[in-house]
Amino acid sequence: MADPEDLVATKKITLHLGPQHPSAHGLLHLIVELQGERVLSVEPDIGYLHRGTEKLAENLLYHQFVPYTDRLDYLCAMSNNLAYVMAVEKLLDIEVTDRSQYIRVVAAELSRIAGHLLCVGAWGLDLGAMTILLYAMREREMVLDIFEMLCGARMTLSYMRVGGVRYDFTDACKVACFELVRIMPKRFDEYEKILTGNRIWLKRNKGVGVITPDQAIDLGLSGPALRASGIKWDIRKNEPYLVYDRFDFKIPVGANGDCFDRYSVRIEEMRQSLRIIEQAVSQMPAGPFNVDDPRLVPPPHDSTYDNMENLIHHFKYVSHGFQVPKGEVYVSIESPKGELGVYIVSDGSEKPYRLKLRTPTFMNLQSINQMAKGGYLADVVAALSSLDPVFGECDK
Repeated sequence: MADPEDLVATKKITLHLGPQHPSAHGLLHLIVELQGERVLSVEPDIGYLHRGTEKLAENLLYHQFVPYTDRLDYLCAMSNNLAYVMAVEKLLDIEVTDRSQYIRVVAAELSRIAGHLLCVGAWGLDLGAMTILLYAMREREMVLDIFEMLCGARMTLSYMRVGGVRYDFTDACKVACFELVRIMPKRFDEYEKILTGNRIWLKRNKGVGVITPDQAIDLGLSGPALRASGIKWDIRKNEPYLVYDRFDFKIPVGANGDCFDRYSVRIEEMRQSLRIIEQAVSQMPAGPFNVDDPRLVPPPHDSTYDNMENLIHHFKYVSHGFQVPKGEVYVSIESPKGELGVYIVSDGSEKPYRLKLRTPTFMNLQSINQMAKGGYLADVVAALSSLDPVFGECDK
């Protein structure tokens, strides 16, 4: 055992982790102060993926900004679409049809599963486990297949539109969702067989990166990072939107606020998402999937080119958009990583006067210093993985 006096005499060093290192999740630069193997502090240096998304919104028609939301948390694009279009609809004071609300719930929960699968898989890879990534990506492809059936895209989806959704939910999508609900519980059991009782996984995550309930609230955490600390807060339950109040599902919480609890919460959340998808698909009513308002919804594509009125209507929609009443709104949803909020100020024109995004990765990342200090350098990687950061939404 090292002499305490030798440890005191150990020189402090600064280590730069990232932005190219694989376990830095691509574009994060961490400035780590070390004394020996012990971490004294961790300072995140962000901004490598900054694209000025909020400023771009001021120069785009309301409907033109939807594809830009795909590029925020690009692993869970449906959730970004949803938060934005709900904010615009609140400004317009419109309520979308029942069918489109059910479709949106299914899309959002599929997006949650897709995000959590990649989180768990990449987390395992960061800590040296290759198999779990391959398994998680195998199942994620099933979710992406459903997205492709739904809208023709797999990653940047642009599926939600102000007033509803772009395409109806088909019978093929329904069958695929039920197949996913049937298969996935056994696959989650496989994940837990690989990880939950694995002594290396437990060593690397149990008691690592602990955040107390008070610290979680003070740091403004949300999503699995907050619930793992024992705070039972989920916007879908506490401030219901769409038709979430019609479904039976549970909100998993942790007891210790460590990396392992953040993992356990995500696994259980995926199981609960399957419950929601099954109920939503089974209960989905018939009817239109867009509001009956020609200002907000263009004519059907197949009737645009042989009807002059529809062609003019389509041209006006694409080139001029629609006006939104003056005012300001804030809408938040429970995205896979936490509270995703959209704040819009409207001056009554066809473009937002100001737009501000409250992204969970940006908020959650500030907890990395609290999680990592006092631990080992290897624990920094586990703590970072447990936050599931995506820098498209962090840097914006």
